[in-house]
Amino acid sequence: MMEVAATLPQIRVQQVCLAPMLFRSMRPKQGDRAEMAGHLLLQDVSFEVFPGDRLAIVGASGAGKTTLLRILNRLSEPTTGTLFLHGNPYPTIPVVKLRQQIVYVLQESKLLGMTVQEALAYPLRLRGVPGKEIEAQVREWLERLRIPLEWRDRTEQQLSVGQRQLVAIARALVTQPPVLLLDEPTSALDVGRIQHLFEVLTDLSQRQQMTIVMVNHQLDLAQRWCDRVLYLQHGQLLADKASADMDWSQLEQHLKMTEQTQTEEWM
Repeated sequence: MMEVAATLPQIRVQQVCLAPMLFRSMRPKQGDRAEMAGHLLLQDVSFEVFPGDRLAIVGASGAGKTTLLRILNRLSEPTTGTLFLHGNPYPTIPVVKLRQQIVYVLQESKLLGMTVQEALAYPLRLRGVPGKEIEAQVREWLERLRIPLEWRDRTEQQLSVGQRQLVAIARALVTQPPVLLLDEPTSALDVGRIQHLFEVLTDLSQRQQMTIVMVNHQLDLAQRWCDRVLYLQHGQLLADKASADMDWSQLEQHLKMTEQTQTEEWM
């Protein structure tokens, strides 16, 4: 029974489409659907995520990567299609409960006027964790991510972009969610911190079966770290492959060509 349960998808995305706000109030009159199809932010995207997956979402700017993360966390709702968490349709799960299981770290996360200590303690307080345990867990994650203790009393204005990025990741990890969504988590980190962060994330996926879905423009990092990759282009899912089966050189060429075409179109 355990082997069967382990093969069940944690998240299932089924034929998800997302139209821009301009088209969402349209009635499906003749011609409307064809016009909408050319403007969809996501178009018939389907895939499954399993416990412990390390999944990278790659694609050129505007491919729909961040949009897909927002839908996985219910910050955006699909125009059509369905998402399931452990077989349950998203709309049947209270949003707060879903976001406790699927935590999203934005590329530019804010501390909302809190100090580092307060920001890391906040999600634990919401879950009713006792004060002494909160203190222990905050200290543990500061140490695990090698965040200096002297940062604890700093506010957002006293942190660099990279420091805020690392604190936001620590704030997400302190609750050890089943699913972690990361949007460009390494964009402002130095090489040493990036390497250590990926060591921690790998350990969490292997030891605790934490599922990690990451958007990252750095293909070399995605190639070394992920075990699966989704390739999006213009809102369409062109590839869903194991990392070892992906032709990374060809992918890099496709991305460069797409970026170049987009640049020329805007000139």
